[in-house]
Amino acid sequence: MSNVRALAAQTLYQVVDKGASLSAQLPLATAQLEGKDKALLQQICYGVLRYLPSLEHYCQQLLEQPLKGKRRVFQFLLYVGIYQLQHMRVPAHAAVAETVNALQVMNAPGLKSLVNAILRTFQRQQAELEKSTEAIPACHYNHPGWFINKVKAAYPEQWQNILLANQQQAPMWLRVNQAKYSTAEYAQLLDDAEIAYSLNPDFQDGILLDNPVDVKSLPYFLDGACSVQDAAAQLAARLLTPADNENILDACAAPGGKTCHILELADAHVTALDADAERLLRVQQNLARIGLNAQCLQGDAAKPETWWDNTQFDRILLDVPCSATGVIRRHPDIKWLRRAQDIDALAALQHSIINNIWPLLKSGGTLVYATCSVLPQENSAQIQRFLAETPDAQLVPLHDKDTAEQPGLQLLPGVTDGFYYAKLTKL
Repeated sequence: MSNVRALAAQTLYQVVDKGASLSAQLPLATAQLEGKDKALLQQICYGVLRYLPSLEHYCQQLLEQPLKGKRRVFQFLLYVGIYQLQHMRVPAHAAVAETVNALQVMNAPGLKSLVNAILRTFQRQQAELEKSTEAIPACHYNHPGWFINKVKAAYPEQWQNILLANQQQAPMWLRVNQAKYSTAEYAQLLDDAEIAYSLNPDFQDGILLDNPVDVKSLPYFLDGACSVQDAAAQLAARLLTPADNENILDACAAPGGKTCHILELADAHVTALDADAERLLRVQQNLARIGLNAQCLQGDAAKPETWWDNTQFDRILLDVPCSATGVIRRHPDIKWLRRAQDIDALAALQHSIINNIWPLLKSGGTLVYATCSVLPQENSAQIQRFLAETPDAQLVPLHDKDTAEQPGLQLLPGVTDGFYYAKLTKL
């Protein structure tokens, strides 16, 4: 199956209905394509997931009854067609024709007249259909209702900006390997390569590209001169302030960007821990590209007794499993894979991990707690509870409003991804 629209419909069906992650499904689909078709497939899949509630609403208005059972995948083909008509620069006649033609390779030529009619009707009624979504919050903001409510409660003045930021294409940030080049030196190399960028004084290792590029075009990328990492994630190693010869644990380390950053800043002994053996391979690949060494260890951060050798750590980076609601613009499938009830379960897991990891930290040592979430239940409320329950834990303020009552630093999606950090020392 090499028709891009057919592959997009199959991929979206696997993600939305079967609960597969887009990052797992896309490579399987793009492997069947060449050249520009790979980018087109990705653009369609990301777009449909960004605007799914609206697309579902349009189909509810246009279809006498939704396509179900074995025909369910063709419902996603309709979303693919409507998304092209509404949001892409593909000429309308081509979008309709290519979407209808997809039915041939999907072995459903009998549905051609139906799909063609629905797409043509959408074209005629587009303005009124779009207007009809304005009164439906899930369609107007293209986020699940439970998430809109949580964000609105947590950020009464900023919630709309957060939802809007989640709908944008994520920027491409580079982290300069300071062991090889200063940020200014690498910026000069980008000038020489005619790659446009900007610098931000809040992120000393970071360079924001004006437009995403293939990593192969980045100067000395394969030699470890830089890595692709959002500026918010770059704060992790900086806040940890690693020093030479220290014993450092990077818990939940995969895919290894933060592990590498720690080692770029200090000649330390780093243990990169992750429960997933396959993801741990990514850590090893990243270390190898940059030419760094760490002990990669498979283990569950919530159960140190299964892997810890009783040698305490000077510093611990604890980037815990979370809802990933701060990186929705990079992973739009999060909106549809995550459920409201997942947040309670994740918060319980985070509480277990920080409590079980804390004894591994030396007295006088530093722990940085991190998530890529915007939900206080996983962030400030988590650290507030930990401080109240842990007499030998002390908060290190990261800004002037960072207190035990409202601890940590919360970044919201915009210039960077959404991220949370809290820094603790052990008395």
